[in-house]
Amino acid sequence: MISDEQRREAIQQLQGAMALEVAFVGVANSLFSVLARLGAASPATLAREAGADEGYVTRWCDAAFAFGYLEERGDELALSDLGGAFRPEAPGTLVPFAVQSILGAHMAERAAAFTRTGERPGEVVLAERETVLRWFGPMLEGQFSPLFEREILPAIPAFGAAGERGGLVVDLGCGNGWYLRALAARWPRLRGLGLDGFSENIRQAEERARQSGLADRLSFREGDIHAFALDEPASLISLNRALHHVWNEKARLFALLARSLAPGGAAVIWEPAWPSQRTGLREIGRRAMAFQNLSEHVQGNHFLRPEEIEAALRSVGLTPRVHLFAGGNEAVVVGTRE
Repeated sequence: MISDEQRREAIQQLQGAMALEVAFVGVANSLFSVLARLGAASPATLAREAGADEGYVTRWCDAAFAFGYLEERGDELALSDLGGAFRPEAPGTLVPFAVQSILGAHMAERAAAFTRTGERPGEVVLAERETVLRWFGPMLEGQFSPLFEREILPAIPAFGAAGERGGLVVDLGCGNGWYLRALAARWPRLRGLGLDGFSENIRQAEERARQSGLADRLSFREGDIHAFALDEPASLISLNRALHHVWNEKARLFALLARSLAPGGAAVIWEPAWPSQRTGLREIGRRAMAFQNLSEHVQGNHFLRPEEIEAALRSVGLTPRVHLFAGGNEAVVVGTRE
């Protein structure tokens, strides 16, 4: 028999998923941001100011109120503290959680369909939901930029060495360009090139580089990171949570990395640190990793152990060193060309 405790836990999990799904509707239609600008508004006014349908906005307001994102202010509604945290412009925004909830549901449905057939259609599944794709880059920035700025950047000597030397930094799978913007803002002598397979990511990267005043030093192009070509040797080449997407072509990719680095340059590879034992997946910090590895299988990928990356760097003559962050859940493996 199913116990009451088990049923309560399932209901709690379901309501958590629903809450983030409601938040995503607000994020995707700028409802949190518009309401923050207005201060307080009726659903009709919010719909008009957001350029959205009044019927949907009215029902979204009811749902957002139910889950604590909105508060009543007389006959109008205003953001609660929790609702304000879902504004994309809020410091430490909670937007990545809302986006991840919808992307996760989409990938779970795809995995459910393909489990019987064995199909692995690749990264095209990420583009099947237009409302999600345009938030994919901001989601990654919101999730990983704080960890990068706070812990990774100060701990990896290769960044400072490249910054002092100057030259070209290449980001393979650059997303919306947040990584290159962080480096270029800190070290004025660096120039950056970002490659990504999605045109929407490139559009966002170029726009944000202009907004940050860095467009004269950062360029982005849509391309195949399996076989990139550079006009000059790079001081640093990075793959941020992108290597598992191209691991099937690792021999060619790592040889290309080694050839493309200037003497003293480094390949900096950031990946989830897949544990050596399955029991490690029960840890709270690794549960999401286990789910994501299922969705990665739909895309034809799988997560890697740090020692696998270390061995691949060593095989092409680069000197590797493994750095672990976030309680050992994130690995940054640096391969230096001596």
